[in-house]
Amino acid sequence: MSRNSKFDSDIYFDINCSKNYDQGKSSIMAESIRSGETIRPLSVGNVVSASVQLYRNRIGEYFPLAAFAYLWLFVPVYGWAKFCMISGLISRLAFGELADQAETVPQARAKVKGNLWRFLSIAFQIFWRFLGIYILGIILLFIAGAFLGFVLSFISPVLTFIAVALLYIVFIFIIIRFFSRWFVAEVPLAVEPRITGTESIKRSWALTEQSVGRLQLVAVIAFMITIPVTLLTGYLPLIVEFVLPDLAASGAFNVISFLLSIAGGMLLLPFWQVIKAVIYYDLRSRQEGLDLELRDRPLTDEF
Repeated sequence: MSRNSKFDSDIYFDINCSKNYDQGKSSIMAESIRSGETIRPLSVGNVVSASVQLYRNRIGEYFPLAAFAYLWLFVPVYGWAKFCMISGLISRLAFGELADQAETVPQARAKVKGNLWRFLSIAFQIFWRFLGIYILGIILLFIAGAFLGFVLSFISPVLTFIAVALLYIVFIFIIIRFFSRWFVAEVPLAVEPRITGTESIKRSWALTEQSVGRLQLVAVIAFMITIPVTLLTGYLPLIVEFVLPDLAASGAFNVISFLLSIAGGMLLLPFWQVIKAVIYYDLRSRQEGLDLELRDRPLTDEF
């Protein structure tokens, strides 16, 4: 039995608990998981539950990586590249678990370290694309809002407010849609051999074309799961600062607030990278028959 059999069995029963299979069929399918077969395309809820299961089982392995990643952020440029590379490394490790081709951290790091600057280039490309979309959207929103405001002001101020509000909703929806298309942008670079940063972004765009709605739901559910950690590490200091301004003015409080925010990031980074790995696995399973491909071409092919 492989070292992943317990994890795969846990995921199998978790993602199939709502299907009401009879006992005989469940036993057969469970045995196929133990014999090395991988999970099949997942629903929105099962993507999240499988991610939570993997995150919980491997947090001891992923958290130190996330901690080092956040420490690297204090080093300009090179440290940012290391942060992006380690993020991709976590996704590769998670993907290997799902594909029943698990790697050790040194093995996975050896495969991704040569793409250090490509990971950073992906981050910069996504940032500038989002910035351009945002600026263009704001300009168009302002022009459309001004025009509708002028036209509808002669009819009803209420209609003006509704029209402008709808424009903002459309703008937010467009931003979220682009976010969904680039959600797994760094994962192909971490997993697939011999591709560039730009090609990795294109892979994300192509894989997510038919699944934007599902990805948006996954992102919303995953965000809701992270709310407790976000509230504790991000917003609790702000509440204390508002309620007890004298305490918040102390240097010790600022240090504690900063450390809490860093700790929250260290906890959540692996979760989001695991979510990306599960989504990437699911998309390739649906569109490219990933299971068969992996058996023909091991994950550990040279880059």
